Amino acid sequence: MSDDRKTHEITPDCAAFQDRLASLFESEEDLDAQPHLKTCENCSALVQDLKYIAQQAKLLLPIHDPSPEVWENIKSEIKKEPSRAE
Repeated sequence: MSDDRKTHEITPDCAAFQDRLASLFESEEDLDAQPHLKTCENCSALVQDLKYIAQQAKLLLPIHDPSPEVWENIKSEIKKEPSRAE
C-alpha cells in the first residue's frame, strides 16, 4: 500500500521562521504578510492551525461575574416574595 501523503521537510528557513513565530504572534503583526509563508505550505498550515487554536482559547476565558447592582436587584426581589415556609 502506497502512502500518497507528502512529507514536508523542515528547511533552515522554516526553522528560522518557527523560532520567530512566538514573537510574531505576540506582536500581533499580520502573519500572512510574512514572505516565508507565501512559499512554504508547511509553515503556512502551522500558522493557520495556531491562529485557530488561539481563537478557540479565547472562548475559554472565564465569564465575568455580574455587577454588584445585579446581585442587589436579585436580593431585593427575593425579599419582596412571600415566605414559602408559611
